[in-house]
Amino acid sequence: MIGKSFDELHVGDTAQFSKTVTDTDIYLFAGVTGDLNPAHIDETYAKGTFFKTRIAHGMLSAGFVSAVIGTRLPGPGTVYMHQSLDFLAPVYIGDTVTARVEVIEKLEAKKRVRLKTVCTNQEGAEVLSGEALVSPPRPPKAT
Repeated sequence: MIGKSFDELHVGDTAQFSKTVTDTDIYLFAGVTGDLNPAHIDETYAKGTFFKTRIAHGMLSAGFVSAVIGTRLPGPGTVYMHQSLDFLAPVYIGDTVTARVEVIEKLEAKKRVRLKTVCTNQEGAEVLSGEALVSPPRPPKAT
């Protein structure tokens, strides 16, 4: 399976992915990345923070954006080249995060695509916003 090629993409195309963040997700992410910041994994510590409880890693939400890009738009075969991120609000255990990607520009010279990347929670509040630059998969060569 291959994702959409440059020529198959259009400005305004969108795709999304939703996931409810669990306690297990946070511990697994911490273990895989080595990010053992107590704001994410230690409730006693987290109670003394601005958020008053544990929050998910910001990069976990960014990973949901990566899931959309790598599996849906443009999809399998896409090469991720750049990502800017603004973390706008915390994600708590039990929040449902929806990552949405939108094609905002096609760069013909190098066959690259600029994407708007946004994550929202179940209340519609933006928790992450940014832009990505990707190289969509190339169509298979005719043999």
